[in-house]
Amino acid sequence: MSELSFEGQVAIVTGAGGGLGRHYALALAARGARVVVNDVGASLSGEGSDAGPAQRVAAEIRDAGGEAVADTHTVATAEGGERIVAAALEAFGRVDILVNNAGVLRDKAFHNMAPELLDPVLDVHLKGAFNVTRPAWSRMREQNYGRVLMATSNSGLLGNFGQSNYGAAKMGLVGLTRVLAAEGARHDIRVNAIAPLARTRMTEALLGPLAGKLAPELVAPVAVWLVHRDVPVTGEVYSAAGGRVARFFIGLTPGYHKADLTPEDVRDHFDQVRDETGYSVPAGPADEIARLLEAWG
Repeated sequence: MSELSFEGQVAIVTGAGGGLGRHYALALAARGARVVVNDVGASLSGEGSDAGPAQRVAAEIRDAGGEAVADTHTVATAEGGERIVAAALEAFGRVDILVNNAGVLRDKAFHNMAPELLDPVLDVHLKGAFNVTRPAWSRMREQNYGRVLMATSNSGLLGNFGQSNYGAAKMGLVGLTRVLAAEGARHDIRVNAIAPLARTRMTEALLGPLAGKLAPELVAPVAVWLVHRDVPVTGEVYSAAGGRVARFFIGLTPGYHKADLTPEDVRDHFDQVRDETGYSVPAGPADEIARLLEAWG
């Protein structure tokens, strides 16, 4: 089988000044993509700025024989998103791939959660994906081609103590992924999400002895495949951790049906409602309605 190539394509990777984003950018560039390395160079909590991280990764790509430009605009505003995409167009004339990877952390137990902890996390993770994807989307629609990758998290998919802000943002990205996959299908724009588990500055303190086995380099191959022109899926979510690749999905149990349902019926048949035997994986709302029609007979 031939190696996956991105020759002639242009990729934007946000939050690419370090961690997973750096590895995504390096891997795409190594396979021929011209890359916009976006990073504001903020702290883990999103404070401050430093052009150095983005510039160093872009230089690393160029030193290896690739093409890259650094960009330090924020994803947290619509204007910043426009400027990030404009940087790709000015440098390379097009945009084929967008990896929405930028993120910040402001963890706190929910009873202590406050707007100054919530808003920046939503602004970077969830609104940031909107802000950069919208101008890129217009170009992708015009050229009838595009690949978008959202960075979700098991903290959103499964929940994690002290991360109500982060978890809400990350699960919001799953919803955005599903909607954009449906809207982009007719234009050959495929949108998927990755839920990585890797040693980064966000996670190193939490992983303990597992950290050594969760190299970020082992996540990059999954990201590379999910933004390749040959990827056969859209609207899906993949776990990537320590060399293992798996799929997360939303399942629907067969459930319980009664035409004149009462609260007591729900109580008395709740085990049946929850029974996962024979679950299905709806592709969208129409599939859930189809299952409902089946239940009605």
